[in-house]
Amino acid sequence: MQTKQVRLNEIYGVMKEMLESGGTVNFNPKGTSMLPTIHNDGDRVVIKKAVDPLKKYDLPLYIRDDGQFVLHRVVGVNADGSYNMCGDNQWHIEKGIRHDQLVGLVTEIHRGKRTFSADSKLYRAYVKVWVNIMPLRHILFGGVNKIKRLLSAK
Repeated sequence: MQTKQVRLNEIYGVMKEMLESGGTVNFNPKGTSMLPTIHNDGDRVVIKKAVDPLKKYDLPLYIRDDGQFVLHRVVGVNADGSYNMCGDNQWHIEKGIRHDQLVGLVTEIHRGKRTFSADSKLYRAYVKVWVNIMPLRHILFGGVNKIKRLLSAK
């Protein structure tokens, strides 16, 4: 089977049509911002249309005002209905993402032969812990990286 890599903005029209008609779309996300939840080396996500307001811990695909597609987690819902987002491997919170910027909501993550449902209790528990230790992740991973640098310098 032949495959071809295309950028999401090249197929956005087809994606939007599929999601609007009640279907799902799957793709391989690129980048490291969602590690360790989503790996850059072959993980696939399945999204459906985000019809209801999102909740904290949901994982939407959205489009920034500059046209960039982003897959980050909801870490807060604001009083005006906008969302605060952050990658699982990041510490900077992107504030004020509007509902009209949403493309879809991740329902499944596929890694090899394993499938993780975004509705499973185990996945939801993992996500809650991961988001709630966000302030500590910077300290923890910063310390680990410093130790690695010190050891490699010797």
